[in-house]
Amino acid sequence: MRSLKIGLIGTGFMGRTHSNAYAQVNKFFDHAIQPALTAVCATNAPKTAAFAAQWGWESVESDWRTLVNRPDIDVVDICTPNNTHCAIALAAAEAGKIIICEKPLAMNADEARRMVEAAEHSGQPTMVSFNYRRIPAVTLAKQLVDEGRLGRIFHYRAKYLQDWTINPNLPQGGNTLWRLDAQAAGSGVTGDLLAHSIDLALWLAGPIAQVTAMTETFIKERRLQDDPDTVKPVAIDDACAFLARFANGALGTFESTRYACGRKNQNTFEINGEKGSIAFDLENAHQLEYYNHADDGLVRGFRTIPVWDGNHPYMSHWWVPGCAIGYEHTFIHQVSDFLDGLERGEKRVPDLRDGYATQLVCDAVLASARTGMWQPAR
Repeated sequence: MRSLKIGLIGTGFMGRTHSNAYAQVNKFFDHAIQPALTAVCATNAPKTAAFAAQWGWESVESDWRTLVNRPDIDVVDICTPNNTHCAIALAAAEAGKIIICEKPLAMNADEARRMVEAAEHSGQPTMVSFNYRRIPAVTLAKQLVDEGRLGRIFHYRAKYLQDWTINPNLPQGGNTLWRLDAQAAGSGVTGDLLAHSIDLALWLAGPIAQVTAMTETFIKERRLQDDPDTVKPVAIDDACAFLARFANGALGTFESTRYACGRKNQNTFEINGEKGSIAFDLENAHQLEYYNHADDGLVRGFRTIPVWDGNHPYMSHWWVPGCAIGYEHTFIHQVSDFLDGLERGEKRVPDLRDGYATQLVCDAVLASARTGMWQPAR
């Protein structure tokens, strides 16, 4: 079995999910490649050492440049704040490494384009961690669309709702709340949440041609997490809504907020076509709603498909039918697909160019919110 030596940069929430995926993937999926947890990197040495011990990483680094240039590292996995993605990816491409990067790909489309060009020049495979593609119900939705069961697509509507910033006393910045700091995150819900919604839309319904958007920041000022006596304006978007025209003529509506009280992580989409419809809600992640207009009128209606049988995407690798899987499995699935692509010499996962396509839409959304005008999205 070939060993693929992983160098992980970042030990936060995403660092944990990626570490678990590397450790679990070969226990459930048959591959000729085995990820090796070779090195993990973060700036806090004691915490990094504890993280390495907990997750089984063989060595630690405190400078990402050292990790990137280590000759024993095959893959550089970027799980750091958004404002660091570009520099790390460019260095990794220069060093000839395979690149895996969390979303959003970059702070803006210009950075994303530079990352794509560098990675493609290196000739190494890449992956952007759009893990929601790998929910079995979402993968099944893609299968139904590709099989033509919906026919021509007329409408795509998506929501991504959370409520964790509704507290006005929540600070901004620092190691844990950098997503509220525009200097680290680039944007708020547009890059953090809608990037997922946009990626799914591009994957399921095709390219988006143009958008018109509005954003709002409800809490205008917050204290700094690292300096509680200092209060600064909040520059990220707390909420965003936009309309889209797809290249195929379909219409789209997208909404995202962190101020939907009671919604912890509701990620939904519905697609309406000439022959039927499908709908998904992450809060019921093992279910896909499906409507077939060709059904007999007496029984025609939305049916709920429990996506946990052996013939559903990925499920034959897990437990017996009826035993649901969870959030962490989406990362295991994407690592498995990435390994499969390496073994076959094929693209099986969203790469940096796909992340760039999503970044172009995000930039267009933010530009439209500033100008009040429709913006091209590709």
